[in-house]
Amino acid sequence: MSNRIYGYLRASTDEQDASRAKEQLIEFAQSQGQQIAGWFVENESGASLKRPELFRLLDIAQQGDCLLVEQVDRISRLNGEDWESLKAIIKAKGVRIVALDLPTSHQLMTTGDEFTSRMLDALNSMMLDMLAAIARKDYTDRRRRQAQGITKAKAEGRYKGRPIDAALHEKIQLALSAGWSYSKIEDMYKCSRATIAKVAKVAKVAKVAKVAKGEL
Repeated sequence: MSNRIYGYLRASTDEQDASRAKEQLIEFAQSQGQQIAGWFVENESGASLKRPELFRLLDIAQQGDCLLVEQVDRISRLNGEDWESLKAIIKAKGVRIVALDLPTSHQLMTTGDEFTSRMLDALNSMMLDMLAAIARKDYTDRRRRQAQGITKAKAEGRYKGRPIDAALHEKIQLALSAGWSYSKIEDMYKCSRATIAKVAKVAKVAKVAKVAKGEL
């Protein structure tokens, strides 16, 4: 059975620093007498299963390996159905989730006897479900409050929408025009695939409009 530790770092948007908690995870692993074997970092929503780096980690990991995160909400802000699907994948791989905000998971960093391991796994699974449910509620509450705020701002004529990083979008557009792949653009500009797809969609709409006007 393997016993490697993989660090997973996630932020929801390109403007957030997904690597923010890296040093904290390193310090925690060292306090447990462990070294982190690899890092998986991405800017994707925790409410979606579309997280390529998380699934690349799970594809590489073997039974007994640990997935180390700062908080459970880095793994999941998923709805109940999607959380069950992700849990099933994690369980099938035999990977253990260790979160700094979940003390019951810390002992999973070191292998023990079979009875102790099974007891810890059962306890950790229950606590994970609880924290995942709390993370989902926090996500839906914030979304609801945000929607209410936007509705009110629109009614009062104050809503301007989220500002666009025009410089980044221009760089992405040039890269797409040059035939770069999404992966290459991600690596070069540290942006998400969602942002690249948005730029590509806007460019496509603009091109169709020009064709319709006979400009192309």
